[in-house]
Amino acid sequence: MQSIGSQNPAPARSGIRIGALGLSVLVLAFLIAVIFAANRNEVIGWIVAVISLGWLVFAVFVFVSVRNAGRRTQAKFEEAAQRLGGRAPAMTGSTAGEARTVDDVRDLKLDHSFKIIQVQERVVRENLGKDPEQVARALETIQITAANARDMLRPDGGEPVTGTIVDEG
Repeated sequence: MQSIGSQNPAPARSGIRIGALGLSVLVLAFLIAVIFAANRNEVIGWIVAVISLGWLVFAVFVFVSVRNAGRRTQAKFEEAAQRLGGRAPAMTGSTAGEARTVDDVRDLKLDHSFKIIQVQERVVRENLGKDPEQVARALETIQITAANARDMLRPDGGEPVTGTIVDEG
C-alpha cells in the first residue's frame, strides 16, 4: 500500500536546480550577445541581444511564477490538512504513518455514512404519511449506506469484525 503524496522531496529540489541552471544559461547567452554586439557594433548583434534579453525576462517570469505557485499550493495543502484536524496523508514512508492514515480515512468515511443515515432519518420523519415515494427512497439510501459502512468494517470482504463491546455508561 502506498501513501498519497511524495515519498521523496528530492525531485522538487532538483527541479529548482534545473530551472536555475536554465536561467544561468540564458544569462550567459545574453551576456555573450551583448559583448558581441558591443564589439562589432552591428545592428544585427543588438537585435540578437534584445531578443536574448526578452527570453531571459520571460524565463525569469516563468521561473518565479512557478515557484510562487508551488509555495501557495503547499500553503493551501497545509491549511487544508490543519482544517481536517491533521487527517492529511503521512508524507513519510513509515508503516505506522500509513496505518494511521488508513484508519483515519476509514473513520472519516464511517462518520460520513452516519451523517447520511441521520439526514435520511430526518427525511423519513418529515415525509412519513405524506410522501411514500420519498420515504421509500430515504429508506433505500439508509439501507445502502449501512451496507457500505458495514463493508468497511470487514477486513478483506470477509466476516464482520468480532470483538467485545465495552459499555462504559
